[in-house]
Amino acid sequence: MSDAPAMRDLLGADAPSNWGKWGPDDELGALNYLDAGEVLRGIRHVKSGETFTLQIQMGRTDGPGDPLWPGREGIKRKNELDEGTWDGEGAPAFPGGLHYADDTAHIFLQGSTQYDALGHVWYDGKLWNGYDARSTIDAMQKASVLPIAEKGIVGRGVLIDMARHRGKDYLDKGETFDHTDLEAAAAAQGVTIEPHDILCVRTGWMKYWYELNDPAAFYDGFKEPGLTYSRELVQWFQDREVPNLVTDTIANEVTYEPETGVALPLHCALMRNLGVTLTEIAWLDDLADACAADGRWSFLYVAAPLKVVNGTGAPVNPIAIR
Repeated sequence: MSDAPAMRDLLGADAPSNWGKWGPDDELGALNYLDAGEVLRGIRHVKSGETFTLQIQMGRTDGPGDPLWPGREGIKRKNELDEGTWDGEGAPAFPGGLHYADDTAHIFLQGSTQYDALGHVWYDGKLWNGYDARSTIDAMQKASVLPIAEKGIVGRGVLIDMARHRGKDYLDKGETFDHTDLEAAAAAQGVTIEPHDILCVRTGWMKYWYELNDPAAFYDGFKEPGLTYSRELVQWFQDREVPNLVTDTIANEVTYEPETGVALPLHCALMRNLGVTLTEIAWLDDLADACAADGRWSFLYVAAPLKVVNGTGAPVNPIAIR
């Protein structure tokens, strides 16, 4: 929207910030909260040993394909070697006669379930921790996804099922909620959102993508459901020291802030200013069904995005272990 305010005007010159909290060279942000003690705290929430993988499939050729942020393309996978390679003369020859398949892929690093680098989004020429935005030119020299991938993400995960809480299979386009709604849903589920929890929020939006099976209708008037900006919500994230927000939407938040029309202000308020790592396009439905069945909404969360040097993000297949 052309009449939308500048990001700095919406968030405020005194916006909550964690810049400098972990030193001037930090590239991990709130993931610093996930120390060895938090790993052990997460392990204590494993009761049955069930595992749930949270990545969507990549490169689906049936149904609607893969959900993507507008302008991105799905993975383009190509066979480079297969049995046909050995049909003609000049084929590779190995002692013993083995044949094998090989393939390549062209992908948007944020074209599937993925982790954002802390430097992925910025305003006023500054990335997370005050790094110069010109450090992104040609390659992300600061606050790339690599430090996140080198650390890995392990801790207590908690799932808040907003769709189920509101009695829906999935939230509506543009439907919003805030921190008070998260707390209310948690209370209804019988779980507490604790400091340093990896916060997983289900809207049902991935289920909607696959069940609708109509990309044109999905992207028509594109406005995802999700968290909406307020100063109080940002302060809530800072006070609870949330290290990682994981959702089943493409952008973690309602696409346009309803009152002002500003696009994705929480990417700036949470990731750029607080160092909260964002994880998008997660498949949470199977995990949610299991949690609802026995009333256990906390688990060990483990994720290891790919170690892409200078990457703005990376694909990931997180695992929830109950």
